[in-house]
Amino acid sequence: MIPHARLLKLKLSNFRSYRQAALDLEGRTALFLGQNGAGKTNILEAVSFLTPGRGLRRATLEDVAATEGDGSWAVAAEIDGALGEALLGTGIDAPAEGETPSRRSRIDREPVSSATAFAEHLRVIWLIPEMDGLFLGAAGERRRFLDRLVLAIDAEHAGRVSALDRALRSRNRLLEEPNFDRKWMDAIEHEVAELAVAVAAARAETVQRLAAEIEANRASATGFPTAQIALDGEVERALQSESATEVEERYRARLFDNRRRDRAAGRTLEGPHRSDLIVRHAEKGIEAARASTGERKALLVGLILSHARLVTAMHGFAPIVLLDDVAAFLDAERRAALFASLDTLGAQVLVTGVDESAFEALEKGAARFRVSPGEAVRIA
Repeated sequence: MIPHARLLKLKLSNFRSYRQAALDLEGRTALFLGQNGAGKTNILEAVSFLTPGRGLRRATLEDVAATEGDGSWAVAAEIDGALGEALLGTGIDAPAEGETPSRRSRIDREPVSSATAFAEHLRVIWLIPEMDGLFLGAAGERRRFLDRLVLAIDAEHAGRVSALDRALRSRNRLLEEPNFDRKWMDAIEHEVAELAVAVAAARAETVQRLAAEIEANRASATGFPTAQIALDGEVERALQSESATEVEERYRARLFDNRRRDRAAGRTLEGPHRSDLIVRHAEKGIEAARASTGERKALLVGLILSHARLVTAMHGFAPIVLLDDVAAFLDAERRAALFASLDTLGAQVLVTGVDESAFEALEKGAARFRVSPGEAVRIA
């Protein structure tokens, strides 16, 4: 049996629509039933904050606080994870007037530097309706999707991506100055190049590993089409044949040479912040964007399943999987295939839905909750 991470209990305080909520999950897969707007997704979002980053909605810290509260919020979970049972907690204190809140994280009630430390205990991945247009949207959406895939493998990745974004903003602001400090610009570009190569390398490694995982399971009867994936970007391509040091030096030189052009454009035009994740439907030999709506959804679900297998293989335990309104993604046959694959993997699944009959294929031992505004009541 593959080891797995399990949520045992979940407590919410002033989180979205929940002033107070305590859910006893017992480490079981759970189905949250309720009408649209009842608060089902809020529960999944709370779990997603047990990872580095901004959760499945990419919300700001202030956004998730209950509107009727004092601006504070907290999520706490008793888990049975990679290191045994532990208590994880995160949230913010009520901010003072004009103050930017700072997220706090604790393990067994002891402060830790950030939610990155939670990755030693559990990994969380998700599928949400907002991903539906991934293959038709802008490259930035696919980069963020890829960064979330990387983050489930490398918990430090979010910090590097954020640092690169800050360094690029600093460079762009300095370029706006008519007579900027050349030495200061050199220092910023040195930082940009170093971070760019680190981010590109992490993305490239994840894509390479994920592509290998997909290929290794291609003959399996998963019920989902096979995705062919690749990373399109100058820095990423260079890393395939050159050392990181060589690529970093060349990119730094490009930044220097492109100062005039980038100043005119008002932004840095080359780098991993412009890269794209390319996805193709292998069986049909077409780009994902050209596939039908149903095929695109199935491709995405297949990618998530492959990623779950990869996370399990790399870390030795299955992740917790969040599925929001999955009935909107898949027909009954493919929902059954999805649940069967996750059951084989041994992952704990938290899934939301409106109609309980759509989840007949969910394991019989799954816990069930009826969700209404501000409340989630166990019904089975």
